[in-house]
Amino acid sequence: MSEFIPILATAAGVSLLLFLVIRTKLHAFVALLLVSLLVGVAAGMPLHDVIASMQQGMGETLGFVAVVVGLGAMFGQMLEVSGGAERLAKTLIKKFGEDKIPWALGFTGFLVGIPVFFDVGFVVLVPIVYRLAKKTGRSLLYYGIPLFAGLAITHSFIPPTPGPIVVANLIGADLGWVILFGTIAGLPAMIIAGPLFGKYIAKKIHVSVPRYINVEEIEDDQELPSFGLIANIILVPLLLILLNTVSKVVLQEGNIIRTFLEFLGHPFVSLLISTILVFYFLGVKRGYSKQEVQMIASKALEPAGMIILVTGAGGVFKQVLMDSGVGKILANSMEHSSLPPIILAFLIASAVRIAQGSATVAMVTSGSLLSPFIINLGLEGPILGLIAISIAAGATIASHVNDSGFWLINRYFGLDVKDTLRSWTIMETLSSLTAFVVVFLISLFIT
Repeated sequence: MSEFIPILATAAGVSLLLFLVIRTKLHAFVALLLVSLLVGVAAGMPLHDVIASMQQGMGETLGFVAVVVGLGAMFGQMLEVSGGAERLAKTLIKKFGEDKIPWALGFTGFLVGIPVFFDVGFVVLVPIVYRLAKKTGRSLLYYGIPLFAGLAITHSFIPPTPGPIVVANLIGADLGWVILFGTIAGLPAMIIAGPLFGKYIAKKIHVSVPRYINVEEIEDDQELPSFGLIANIILVPLLLILLNTVSKVVLQEGNIIRTFLEFLGHPFVSLLISTILVFYFLGVKRGYSKQEVQMIASKALEPAGMIILVTGAGGVFKQVLMDSGVGKILANSMEHSSLPPIILAFLIASAVRIAQGSATVAMVTSGSLLSPFIINLGLEGPILGLIAISIAAGATIASHVNDSGFWLINRYFGLDVKDTLRSWTIMETLSSLTAFVVVFLISLFIT
């Protein structure tokens, strides 16, 4: 009977977490810390051990996540300020042609969503959607849905955005595998939920540009940075991290090339290189003073700060579960489940996401709960990358009225709640399910 106490403590803790976030609107950072404290005490840990576990969990998590998220935020902010996101959109629209503009917008969102937060990328690029809809008379959804799909998918699936960084850190997944599987699962998800669904839903719901939106003419874009420069800068950290992962597979440990690639491909080094490149090529070289570049970098850390703290609190929750013995009991009970880890990860993340709305909280909570299970099973290598993307897929499903992204789309497109559910919510669900199916199928061939 005593072994059920930790299980009950965890179940009550997760329920309390959801109650605090949903009903009392307590900030997720405070809620996670409070729940971690109460679960540790309820599970029978000595009081001083509870505090020690919380400190250890926070320190170990932020030692990695704070650096990566901080550098990634600066990288994305410089891309936004320089006009890089708009350059990507305009060039891809021109290359794809008039009849394939939704595809161009989908791929634009897919690229921009890697270094840039979803809401920032949306605000920067939505004027292009307004102009296109005004010019052609088509529904805003015809152009908007593909853009949203691209932004949302890579924001959740591909580092250095916070979500996949958090999950990878909590479950010990190699970022190279996360990037690889996030891309493999994300592309078909973007295509199905973006251009294909967008074309369908635009016929069902005609949305004109809201009257309160001032649609300006497209400005002269000669001053925007080049497409090649932007694309290459975005790809630098991704390629370095992937080379690191590949070197571990094809080269023996101790090989000098592998050692060098491991150094360059570590997220700290690869993101530091790309951030310095973006400061120089999109900042100093384009006429920004050193003080202006510094201000842009500092501003980037404002939204990143809260994400970093929530992530750290997730690390606290995970550590308390581990040190209290709850994690081992949970892992043993999950081990006897007939569900494969990939499905279990998706279901847990989906349940938390639907209940409280935030994809980040869903990823943090799911990663914390699954971490002891994964350690107990001794899982490592590619399968952890697949589990990370499965969690990310579950954490993006069924966005509805408790999600800030739902209201962002609702306001900017002038939709009512019903039509936002029919468009945005279904788009998120399609992308989630498509990505999950892809990683599940891949998992059948990876042991």
